[in-house]
Amino acid sequence: MADLIVNGGKPLSGTIVPSGNKNSALPILCATLLTDDPVTITNVPAITDIDRIVAFMVQQGSRIDWDKAAGVMRVDHSGFRNELVNDELPQDMRSTVLMYPGLLHRVKKIKIAANATGCSLGVREIDPHLEVFSKLGAVIETGEPLVIGLPSGFQGARHWSDYMSVTVTENFLMCAVLAKGASTLINAASEPHVQDLCAALTVLGAKIEGVGTSMLRVQGVERLSGGKVVVNTDYHEVVTFLALGAITGGEIRVQKSLPHHFDLITRAFKKLGVVIEHEGDTAIVRRNQSLVIEEPFTTNLLPKIEAAPWPYFSVDLLPLMIALSTHCKGTIHFWNKVYENGFSWIPELAKYGAHVVTSDPHRIIVFGDRPLHPAVVDSPYVIRATIALYMVAASIPGRSVVKNADTIKRAHPRFVENLKALGAEVEWR
Repeated sequence: MADLIVNGGKPLSGTIVPSGNKNSALPILCATLLTDDPVTITNVPAITDIDRIVAFMVQQGSRIDWDKAAGVMRVDHSGFRNELVNDELPQDMRSTVLMYPGLLHRVKKIKIAANATGCSLGVREIDPHLEVFSKLGAVIETGEPLVIGLPSGFQGARHWSDYMSVTVTENFLMCAVLAKGASTLINAASEPHVQDLCAALTVLGAKIEGVGTSMLRVQGVERLSGGKVVVNTDYHEVVTFLALGAITGGEIRVQKSLPHHFDLITRAFKKLGVVIEHEGDTAIVRRNQSLVIEEPFTTNLLPKIEAAPWPYFSVDLLPLMIALSTHCKGTIHFWNKVYENGFSWIPELAKYGAHVVTSDPHRIIVFGDRPLHPAVVDSPYVIRATIALYMVAASIPGRSVVKNADTIKRAHPRFVENLKALGAEVEWR
C-alpha cells in the first residue's frame, strides 16, 4: 500500500477533464460477455478493478485491445472458453458479482467460493442477487461453494426489490435482456451509471423502457450484437475537484460535466456556502467561497445534508461534503441512510483537529471552522473517504501523510498527476 505525502495550504486552481465513470465502465465491460460480436467502449478509465476483470477475460480466451492513453477498449469474446479455467473468480472487489449474468449465459454454471467483497462501508450481501437470478431462471445450490446454474436460459419475470440496489438492478438488466419474454423490475436503482448501462445495452440491441426511473421494463431479445458504447464522465470526480477548489480557496473548472445531474449536488454545496456555476458542460467553483453554513428557515433544526440512493444526494459524495464542512462557519448534520459503517473513518478526521460528534452509525454532527493542523492519518478501504482525508490535508499548511491511500486508484486514474496540474504538492510514497 502507498501513502500520500501532502504539503498543504496552497489554493488549487486550473482546468480538469475528468475520467470516465468507474461505476459505468465496470458493468458495461461485464455486459459485453452477453455477445460474441466485437464491442468498442470509449472513455474507459485506467483503474485497477478494470485491470483485474480484463485479465480474467483474457485468461478465458477473450481478445481485448485497450489503449489506456486514449481510453478506448475493443472487446471480442468470440474465443471465450465455455468452461472456466479457474473456478475462483477475481476477489477483493464487489464488481465481480456483475460478471455472473454473462458467465451464466456462457458456461451455464458457476461456483462462488467466497463472497465478493468491496470497500469497508458495511456488509454487501449477495442474497438480493441470488433472488434476481432465481426469479429469472437460475437454480441455486447452497453450500460451500455456492453453485448457480442456468439449465434452460434466462426466463422473463417480474421482481420487486427490497431496496434500490445499483448492482442488483444492473444484474437484473443483464439477465433480462436475453430472457425469454418480458421482465419488470420494481424499486430499481436509477443512478447515472445505471442509465449508462441501459444506454450501452440498448446500443447492442436490448429493449429497455423506464430508464432513469424506479420501474424498468425489459423485452428479452434472442441475441445481442456488437457496437460502440460510451462511458460517461464520472460525476463523482467532477464533484471531487469542485470540492478541492472550494476547500483550498482556489478556482477550478471541470469540463465535460453533466449539468442535468447536478441540481441536488449544487444545492448541497450551497448549504456549505459554496456556489457552483455551469457554463455549458463546464462546472466551475470560483476562488474564496464564503464557506458559511446556510441556516434553514425552520430555526430549531440543524442544517442537514442527507444521502440515500439516487435521486437523493449520493452517499458516495457525502465524505467530500463532510471534509469541506470542517472549514465552514457553523454546525451541520450529515445523515448516511445506506451504510452502517459509512462514518468509520471519522476518528481519522479528528486527528486534524476537526470537531465531529457521531450521533449513531448513520448520523454525525460537524462543528465547523475549528483550528486544524497537519496530521498522519490512516485511510479506510473507502475511495471517497480516503479522498476526503486528502482534501483536509490539502487545505492545511504543513506536511500531512494519508497512509494506505491506494484505494483511490480503484476509481481515479492519474489522481496525483491531476492534483499537481492544479498546483498541489503531493506525492505517492
